Amino acid sequence: MAHCGSSEPSAKVQAPHPDSILPPQGGVDQSMKPVLFEIFGELWTVQSRLGQGVSASVYRVSSGRATAAVKEFQADTQGGDYGYHKERSVLEDIQGHKNIVTLYGVFTNHSSMGVTTRCLLLELLDVSVSELLVRRNSSTQGVRAQQGHSMWLVQHCARDILEALAFLHKEGYVHADLKPRNILWSADDESFKLIDFGLSFKQGNQDVKYIQTDGYRAPEAELQNSLAQAGVEMEGDSGCTAAVDLWSLGIILLEMFSGIKLKDTVRSQEWKDNSAAIVDHVFANNSLACPAIPVYHLRDLIKSMLVTDPKQRCSAETALLSPFFSIPFAPHIDDLVLLPSPVLRLLNLIDDSHLHNEDEYEDILEDMKEECQKYGSVVSLLIPKENPGKGQVSVFVLLKVLF
Repeated sequence: MAHCGSSEPSAKVQAPHPDSILPPQGGVDQSMKPVLFEIFGELWTVQSRLGQGVSASVYRVSSGRATAAVKEFQADTQGGDYGYHKERSVLEDIQGHKNIVTLYGVFTNHSSMGVTTRCLLLELLDVSVSELLVRRNSSTQGVRAQQGHSMWLVQHCARDILEALAFLHKEGYVHADLKPRNILWSADDESFKLIDFGLSFKQGNQDVKYIQTDGYRAPEAELQNSLAQAGVEMEGDSGCTAAVDLWSLGIILLEMFSGIKLKDTVRSQEWKDNSAAIVDHVFANNSLACPAIPVYHLRDLIKSMLVTDPKQRCSAETALLSPFFSIPFAPHIDDLVLLPSPVLRLLNLIDDSHLHNEDEYEDILEDMKEECQKYGSVVSLLIPKENPGKGQVSVFVLLKVLF
């Protein structure tokens, strides 16, 4: 796979421009000639359009040996060329973190219609947090009107994205558009990853006036956007900081826990007057549905992210020290089915006594890992020792099978 370089290889499309034959949100029409990108001397077939924005579209592509994502920026649309250079620059600067999408390379595409576009070749990821919430509510219809994700999944996402943000902020960058659609699951790595750095900027050098998405926008960004819209220049060092990303993540985690979209809630005067009380109310209601699960650490973590004053808001590094991450939540089989990762489920292998003897526990863990490796490469293996799941006769082994 080609890596990023200072030069841009040229690519030719062997059929009409993708926009001319791809349906808005679906797959390629197989009755028509397939769209082919020639990338780094290899032909890649466009299989489907994964998303479309104002200045760019994202496609799933395959070479027959590998799959990837291509983000194609439209040069003739507003901000297309700028967006390409901005995102490329940021991604090249922050490569190497396990919770940030990998940039494989860049290339220029010349279509048969004479249209030239710039493209990023990216790691192909799976389902977004936004889609996971829809799937969760679809699978629990008839149980409750709204139901959030399990504490294991919320914790998994929170830890992964906080680690990505801690790295990003240490490098001096602000993501500036954190939302459920920009957090994707990697089945290969069994982790959540950040994508879409089109609005990102170096802290202290904010070159984008309008940042973040409605519903996930921090109060200081809301004020800045309003002033910019009115043509009012902000005085002094009043640009947004990395704290805006923590606000967005706080809203995302609250939505994941509650199963409720909060766009209208965060716009309300009640929220502006006392957001902490609303967070308490959300947790009080959901705690009744699962009283055995300790949720107050998550509540306190979210509240520390949703402090109105950005200077008092927690940092990503501080958030990772929360007691919430010391609780060994175990995945339920529903979680494993929800996420697109191959799973082995092993039943009736241990009893409660094995969990209390550390030597026996480690021996069983090694034996299980050795057995599971017959089916593929084990990425992770879990036997819950604490609540929830402690002493249960069923053991869930989470692994990635490579065929």
